[in-house]
Amino acid sequence: MGGRGRRSRTQRKHFKDGRENVWKRPRSDAQQQEDFNAKKHWEPFATQNPAFDDYYKEQGIVSLEEWDTFNKFLRRPLPAAFRINSSSQFCDDIRSQLENDFMKSLQAEDTDGNEVAAIKPLSWYPENLAWQSNFSRMQLRKNQILERFHEFLKLENEIGNITRQEAVSMVPPLFLDVRPDHFVLDMCAAPGSKTFQLLEMIYRSVEPGTLPSGMVIANDVDVQRCNLLIHQTKRMCTANLIVTNHEAQHFPSCRLKKNNTAKSETGGVKELAIDQLLFDRVLCDVPCSGDGTLRKAPDIWRKWNVGMGNSLHCLQVQIAMRGLSLLKVGGKMVYSTCSMNPVENEAVVAEILRKCGGSVELLDVSAELPNLIRRPGLKKWKVRDKGSWLASYEDVRKFRRQGIVPSMFPSGKHYNEESANDQEADLEVIPENGGESINGSYLMEDKTSSDNNCEEEISDLPLEYCMRIVPHDQDSGAFFIAVFQKLSPLPAIQKKTITPPELLTSNDRSEKSEDLGTEEDLMEIALTDVKEQSTEPFQDSDIADEQTAASTDTEANNISEETEPEDIPAPVSQETVPEVARGKRKLQLQGKWRGVDPVVFLNSDAIINGIKTFYGIKESFPFSGYLVTRNSDTNHVKRIYYVSDSVKDVLKLNFLGGEQLKITSIGLKMFERQTSKEGNNAAMFRISSEGLPLLLPHITKQVISAKEIDFNHLLQYKTIKFADFVDAEFGEKASKLLLGCCVVVLNKGCEIVHDPPHVNASTIAIGCWRGRTNVAVMVTAIDCQELLERLVPKTDKVNGSTPDGCKPPIADDAVTKVNGVDSEDIVTHTPDISG
Repeated sequence: MGGRGRRSRTQRKHFKDGRENVWKRPRSDAQQQEDFNAKKHWEPFATQNPAFDDYYKEQGIVSLEEWDTFNKFLRRPLPAAFRINSSSQFCDDIRSQLENDFMKSLQAEDTDGNEVAAIKPLSWYPENLAWQSNFSRMQLRKNQILERFHEFLKLENEIGNITRQEAVSMVPPLFLDVRPDHFVLDMCAAPGSKTFQLLEMIYRSVEPGTLPSGMVIANDVDVQRCNLLIHQTKRMCTANLIVTNHEAQHFPSCRLKKNNTAKSETGGVKELAIDQLLFDRVLCDVPCSGDGTLRKAPDIWRKWNVGMGNSLHCLQVQIAMRGLSLLKVGGKMVYSTCSMNPVENEAVVAEILRKCGGSVELLDVSAELPNLIRRPGLKKWKVRDKGSWLASYEDVRKFRRQGIVPSMFPSGKHYNEESANDQEADLEVIPENGGESINGSYLMEDKTSSDNNCEEEISDLPLEYCMRIVPHDQDSGAFFIAVFQKLSPLPAIQKKTITPPELLTSNDRSEKSEDLGTEEDLMEIALTDVKEQSTEPFQDSDIADEQTAASTDTEANNISEETEPEDIPAPVSQETVPEVARGKRKLQLQGKWRGVDPVVFLNSDAIINGIKTFYGIKESFPFSGYLVTRNSDTNHVKRIYYVSDSVKDVLKLNFLGGEQLKITSIGLKMFERQTSKEGNNAAMFRISSEGLPLLLPHITKQVISAKEIDFNHLLQYKTIKFADFVDAEFGEKASKLLLGCCVVVLNKGCEIVHDPPHVNASTIAIGCWRGRTNVAVMVTAIDCQELLERLVPKTDKVNGSTPDGCKPPIADDAVTKVNGVDSEDIVTHTPDISG
């Protein structure tokens, strides 16, 4: 096969010109000009949709007096918004720069020519950490006056110091009340802005060199969107995150099997800190029609139709119920959508409350975030289907009952059999077009009016506790939020019968179903007969193991290796499992998920002890047992990841439970293999930029302090010889380090030099490589640029001079070799993920 490919390429070299395509007619000049004009005169998206206007006027989303204002705001570009990373080392600096620099220097004019603030903090977001600009994203890109501000946003967003995010999208995590010790599940997480926000809350008030006891699991059903999620959260540099790839409505309940629990009591398996994966907080931001994002996605105007919301209703109920089943008693769940449709919002919330009975409570959070303008949820609405308005399920025609379900209506009541029969009597078959049938079939026409005379339903549930955010209240997108608290285990589930429920009589229903007990008793039933599924679209955490395994096995077969994201360790290898943990389900050596390499706990004493000795890692730092990698062959390990206590426990639990979690990313990349011509095995693994902040307080070797001038030179010139450092003592200390990775810490002015340097929250450090004759920076170019922005005076950068007027120690365009590696490659090279 390879030989044929080579011959083809060799023969092809002899053709100087491509072969003529005799089947393709040449285009005339007139046709080419016509195509050019069509491309040149681009027309904006149409922002009119009569069906949209009719639907939301009837639903009463806003009053008729507000309709024109509401409509006007929907057609305005959405202001750009962003959030400062509260766990960032430079959080205070960035906030100060916004308040004292950009906020005062940038100005804008409103439509009346009055001067208004160009950027301002969102008054409802705590601590001035969220900001909004009066300019749209398009204006930020094209306006030269705003160029400096736009460059600032791009740089800080890439570094991870800020996150560009729609303002209303920041609201749901704020109502979860996340604390550092919480286990949090983000069920539909991509693209990851809310996940990043949850991680910030987990890391709140964490000291340097320590990790919070909580964690976040971020899940998404689409592999490509998982890539985006991983890229977004990678900027957080966290060891407390797991990214999974599952259908949210079938998210696995990871639990320790009863046989493993029994054996652990006899000493066969060390008992884990947790035996079942339940969560303190669940964010359920479900897939929706998205018409609340019309301001930033105007193409939705053309696509929007009533069926978009109707078709998603059942899936939204299933995802929300699955989230509640995985929630601990006493925990909170936020349900949210970026849709204005009550069928996707209040109808889903009402159905959740009906299914859960008194085990779940809808919380009134109107007193929280008092500056956030929000409106109460609706108590009444209608359902639109095939051009007809339906006030209750009784109005639904029989052949439409599969698409329109009772839970879409305010009361949630099933149809009455007698009234349905009466309605069918009002239907007669008539041919279309004055008596002619189409393809031998006739259309069903409702003799009753589309606006029937049934009394409008009003829900008796406290749906006013829900929150609706509409665009014209605070110049934002539209959003819907509901906050639940789980008071007790969810109620019993009924078995599903083969006969469709609508074809059974009331006697049949009582005979076919039986009470299966509370949520703690359901696991055994599910394991004995997985073919019988719940009539309810949810299963509590104990009963979904076998069904989830079947669905995820099928799902895994559809995923190719080419679509997997980069830098993603995944499920655990069998080599780490004791013999007693192997039951009926055989665990494969390469993990159960196709295309995803296993996560392996690194047990190589040679590598671990070599790293600890080389960097002088303190014994107080939890190290051995917290390192994972993607390859069980220690001779080919390229990356080593560090995991927190909570993630380690979940990883072990997942393995003993049969690897039900399909993990696409886990842990913090702490070490990377770095080869050198000297063959120094002790320096085989260098510290990664992501892992340096966590590890820095715990290393005692290969770390030195540099004065500001030499630190800035390293950032500017990337590679400096020992003799060229301004501080000769620093150059001498650097020359005495072992060949390999080292850490250079900034010594700020009058600080006393310690060996090793003292580390606190304000410490700035970079990873470097100590070569034979020089020190080279091993930090990405964008990180160097960001640090220089903060450390080097702007006048020096503008004039092209260096601090203190010293001569640059190396030319900008020079490329030197450091132990056989180009210094430019060290700065900018992104390693592959093979091995």
